[in-house]
Amino acid sequence: MNFTLPYLPDRPSKPRNSGITMMMDKGLSIRQVEDFLSANAELTDVVKLGFGTSYLTNNIKQKIKLYKEAGMKVYLGGTLFEAFIVRNMFDDYIKLLDKLKLDCAEVSDGSIDMPHDKKLEYINTLSKNRTVFSEVGSKEAGMIIHPAKWVSMMNAELNAGSWKVIAEARESGNVGIYRANGNAHTILINKILAKVKSEDILWEAPQKAQQVWFIKLLGPNVNLGNIGFDDVIPLETLRLGLRGDTFFSYLPSELKQKIKTE
Repeated sequence: MNFTLPYLPDRPSKPRNSGITMMMDKGLSIRQVEDFLSANAELTDVVKLGFGTSYLTNNIKQKIKLYKEAGMKVYLGGTLFEAFIVRNMFDDYIKLLDKLKLDCAEVSDGSIDMPHDKKLEYINTLSKNRTVFSEVGSKEAGMIIHPAKWVSMMNAELNAGSWKVIAEARESGNVGIYRANGNAHTILINKILAKVKSEDILWEAPQKAQQVWFIKLLGPNVNLGNIGFDDVIPLETLRLGLRGDTFFSYLPSELKQKIKTE
C-alpha cells in the first residue's frame, strides 16, 4: 500500500481462500486487460470470462495467459458450459478447456433443466483435474428455490468436488439471492449461512449496495463475485473501511465517540 493507516482490517495475501474478489470480464481487449492488471492484479483473485463471451473474444489465449501470469484463477462462464451440455458436447467442452490451458471450470444449471445427480457427476469429473466453481440458483426472474434446497445443493456440490459454490445473482444482481429490486433475500441468505460455511460460498454482488450489505454481514473477507473491472479498487476500499458506506466499521469506539462530540 502507498502509506500506513491504523485500524484497518487484515486482508489475507494471495493466494487466499477467503476475501476473494472475482472480476467478471465481459469482453475486455488485450490492452484493457493489461491496463486492468497494472492497477488491480494484487486485488483480484478470480476472473470469469462472462457467459458466452469467450466464443467472440479476440486473442483469448493471450488474455487467459495474462490473467494466469498475474496469479489469477480463470474460468469460462457457466452459460457457455450449459451451451455445450444442452448440445451433448461435454467431451468437446473438456477439449476446449485443454486447448485454452484452463485449470478452472464452472458448472452451472441456471438456464437449463439438469438433474442434480448429473450436475454432481460433471463436478466430480472436472474436479479430478481442475478447480471447480459450481453455481446454485436460477437465472430466471421470479424463480423461487426453497432455502433447504439451496443448502442441500450447495453441500452436495462441495462434497462432489467444488472449491466454491457460487450463489446466483446474474450480472444484473436481481435474481437468485436478490429480489427484483436488488435487495438481498435476507431470510434465504441467513438460512444458507446456518448450514454452509461462509468461506465456501462466492456471493455474486455486482451492485455496490449488495457489496456493502455482505461486508457488513460477514466482514471484509467475504467472497464476492461478478465485480466489474472498474469496481475492484472501489470494492477493496469498502472492505477496508475507506469509503463512506463502511467508514466506521473498524474504528475503535473512542474515535467514533470523538467524532460524534466534535
